[in-house]
Parts: sequence; structure tokens; C-alpha cells
Amino acid sequence: MPDTSVKKVDSTHSPKGEMGQKYLATGKSLSMRLWENEQPSDAKPEAKRDYETVGYVIKGRAELHLEGQTILLEPGNSWVVPKDASHSYKILESFTAVEATSPPAHIHGRDE
Repeated sequence: MPDTSVKKVDSTHSPKGEMGQKYLATGKSLSMRLWENEQPSDAKPEAKRDYETVGYVIKGRAELHLEGQTILLEPGNSWVVPKDASHSYKILESFTAVEATSPPAHIHGRDE
């Protein structure tokens, strides 16, 4: 039987993760999260995650360091971080972006 559930998530009530992300809607095979007004910082430590991430920049600027490449992210840009790719982010200007992860990043502690 197909899944017929419909979910609406009000981000004002969404839980926050340890890295500052706000968890939005989550389905069985993907989830969304919001990075809101992240402030300029040094590059975060490199990480590898067991999920794929796609993102979209709403405001601000950041650098994505991905497998030896440096990619400037600005409003209107989108990006992909493949599963198990070595990467880090450096926030250059107050940064807001939405990301989708597959499978869901926060299930089974994948996100922390």
C-alpha cells in the first residue's frame, strides 16, 4: 500500500542539531535541513558522511572544500556533496541555505 501521509513542518518549531542545523521535513528516503544566519568562521573540520547532500544558497557566501576543490557558494547557487566525499565549509558572510540529504542525515546519528 502506498504511503499517503502528508507532513507539514513549521520551521519555528523545528529541532536544532549540534552543528546549528534546523531539521525540516523528513521522508523515508530523504530529509531537509536549514542552515540559518551561519556566521563567518574558519573552515570546519573535514568530514565524510554516509549520505548524499544537495543544497541551495538563499543568502550570504561560503566556500565548499570538496575533495581538493574549492567552490564559492553564493545566492542562487546549488551544490552536491556525494556520499563519502571528504569536505568542509568555510562561511564568508552570514549564510542561509537549505539542504536535502539522502538517506535522511539525522537518522541513526549520521549527522553528528
